[in-house]
Amino acid sequence: MSGDRRLPIHASAIVIGGGAIGCSTLYHLAKMGMSDCVLLERNQLTSGTTWHSAAQVRQLRSTRNLTRLIQYSARLYSELESETGQETGWYKTGSISIATNSDRLTHIRRQAALAKAYGVEAEEIGLEALRKLWPLANMDDVIGAVWSPEDGRVNPSDFCQALIKGAKANGAHIFENTAVTGFLKTGNRISGVKTAAGEIQADIVVICGGLWSRELAEMAGAEAPLVPCEHFYLLTKQIDGIDAHLPTLSDHDSHLYIRDEVGGLLVGCFEPRGKPIDPATLGENFVFGLLNEDWDHFEPMMLNALHRIPALETAEVRMLLNGPESFTPDGSFLLGQAVEADGLWLCCGMNSVGIATGGGAGWALAHWITEGSAPFSLDEVNPARFPAVHNKLDTLMSRASEVLGKHYAIAYPGEQWETSRNFRKTPLHERWREEGARFGQVYGWERPQYFGCSNEPQLTFGRPEWFEQVGREVEAAHKKAAIFDQSTFGKIKVSGPDAETFLDRVCANDMTRPAGNVTYTGMLNENGGYESDLTALRLSDEDYTLYVGTNAPKRDMAWLKRHLRDEEQVTLSDETGAHAVLGLMGPEVARIAEDLGARALLDLGFFKHGIFTLKGINVRAARLSYVGEYGFELTCVEKDAIALFDALSKAGAHPAGLFAQSAMRIEKRFLAMGHDLDSETTPVEAGLEFAVKKTGNFIGADAVMRARKDGSQSRLMTIILEDENAVPLGDEPVYAAGQLVGQATSAAFGYRVGRPIALAYLDTALLPEPENARVELDIAGEIAYGAISLRAAYDPEGKRMRQGAPMAEVA
Repeated sequence: MSGDRRLPIHASAIVIGGGAIGCSTLYHLAKMGMSDCVLLERNQLTSGTTWHSAAQVRQLRSTRNLTRLIQYSARLYSELESETGQETGWYKTGSISIATNSDRLTHIRRQAALAKAYGVEAEEIGLEALRKLWPLANMDDVIGAVWSPEDGRVNPSDFCQALIKGAKANGAHIFENTAVTGFLKTGNRISGVKTAAGEIQADIVVICGGLWSRELAEMAGAEAPLVPCEHFYLLTKQIDGIDAHLPTLSDHDSHLYIRDEVGGLLVGCFEPRGKPIDPATLGENFVFGLLNEDWDHFEPMMLNALHRIPALETAEVRMLLNGPESFTPDGSFLLGQAVEADGLWLCCGMNSVGIATGGGAGWALAHWITEGSAPFSLDEVNPARFPAVHNKLDTLMSRASEVLGKHYAIAYPGEQWETSRNFRKTPLHERWREEGARFGQVYGWERPQYFGCSNEPQLTFGRPEWFEQVGREVEAAHKKAAIFDQSTFGKIKVSGPDAETFLDRVCANDMTRPAGNVTYTGMLNENGGYESDLTALRLSDEDYTLYVGTNAPKRDMAWLKRHLRDEEQVTLSDETGAHAVLGLMGPEVARIAEDLGARALLDLGFFKHGIFTLKGINVRAARLSYVGEYGFELTCVEKDAIALFDALSKAGAHPAGLFAQSAMRIEKRFLAMGHDLDSETTPVEAGLEFAVKKTGNFIGADAVMRARKDGSQSRLMTIILEDENAVPLGDEPVYAAGQLVGQATSAAFGYRVGRPIALAYLDTALLPEPENARVELDIAGEIAYGAISLRAAYDPEGKRMRQGAPMAEVA
């Protein structure tokens, strides 16, 4: 324990871990008013991963809000010295991303386009400018580059000392050599920690334990799926020609990052296959530790480096540093409240961006804890996004090698993980395999993306190999009948005498409708943003089944439990695996229902459900569609799924995959959580006011009522592109007459309208008359023109089609 101070009996917040993330979290908690917060470090500050970090701060990330975190970090690092008097070692050196092939060039041009939308300075530069910025580099094979002048680097130890100094100035306490040995629990709430020096009661406990966070979370009864991997960088002695700081050179085709270091070079890599580490081998006394050099493993990267920087051939090597860093199963970190226990928060698994993200992540987490909500949507780093299977050590070890290897990979649309697969299969998995399904993994489930696949597709930013096949699946749903496997949707049973009043409070729509009704609704936060969107089937006065997104059961169960009052008699249970769900869609559905002896099914009204028998199989049929065609969602017990599919298939229905479903829902302007909806988006912005009660005491009601009264400057709109060969992917910046007016959320080719379509949130103040207004999408630096529609591009119920549709015939 540092000094001779005794541990306090109580603290408002306890931060576990004294690396960059823990120091940042402590600093921000103290600065936001938690002056009695405490940091506990098992050894010494920065002694785990932080001290050996290459400490690059590259601001542009894959999403706006992750970028905002690093933008905050860069500001903090540049300003912290003036506040604390402690140097941080911040240098604004800039960074350069180079491309040596056309797909990489498209990739970095997409990044540059996003940078403009996110307020990050970035521009494509020519080879002459590139050589001036990096005269030591061989650029003969480079075909393009993007320059980001606002990026930089920081000294991780100095930065953490500045944070600690600032935290102490605001009343925080730091205890080194004080390991957490256990957690105190009151009911389902973490209420403190145990250490060898005594116990501390706390309102909040935050795990920022770096490499050891998974074990700490497990001790608390929670999950933090991460595992260490070896990470290498080479350090040289001084090299002639390096007289000042150079921009960080990102040669991702060679798996390298390169920068100057004390007159020499630092050459780091994220090799195609990393080396995961069993955390037990590190031990409790891994303090300022490094792993053994592995020149055999590093050799291919060294050859790449020699090609890029010829001066390395004669440079003297100081060392090959091999330090462990933690990686999660999807390459994004964990930030937010643990779902398994109240009062427990996670900020860990940083995937080699801990220094870059650290300032912003600590700020965001402290804001979330002190204000009750995140400063903006952070759904992409929500710890609840992983199923339990991804927290198993063998699963983590298998996946971690690939995660590290994809750190610098080109982000192709349709790319899938190769490792840690086939853990969760739907009841129809073998049938789909026989149909030639190309599977994608979602929340551990194997879901068919499309069918008729005989080999691995060649991924591209252009029109994909599966384009025609997906078109055939859309046509089946549009002209005949198609079967969509929706069995992976989460199914949460809500039962009890108070089920109605409980759901009517946590859901935005009217949940008092009688049994037999289907209700589409959102669960909103106090700011009116979406925590989930779902479909609820009322089974009886006291029973509902909530159909939630495939990746949402854990998150939504936690949200429901946290808002369940002690006096309410309600039980919640996850029944996802007990039932299969098949979406039967298309104009031949009525004929198929009659052929299978379920003529009564056709009398079911829209957004109604009931029990029916198809070919002797009991199903609960719900009259609704996520693809904009006539149809039903059929739920049966898991053991009947194959018989039901076989009956539907024999009657003429064809299998259709997730890609067809996505294309069709975008045409119909049906929205998806995580794409078009997030915790910042209100129903008013999304055009979903029809699914919100006019009045009522539901969570988020006040915010929604204000938005209704004041209006919303951002509105979801449809953009139908002119060029049928354009390939928008989603996230593209949208301009009108050269002015940025918004950003796309989802995009796909609309097979029924014959044009690419994007959904986008656009600024109504900049588009006073949006209907049919001409806008431009920046697709990797290429402009694609399109027209705005305030309605869905395709509306079969209204028999309205856009011009140019190859499937435009509507019966």
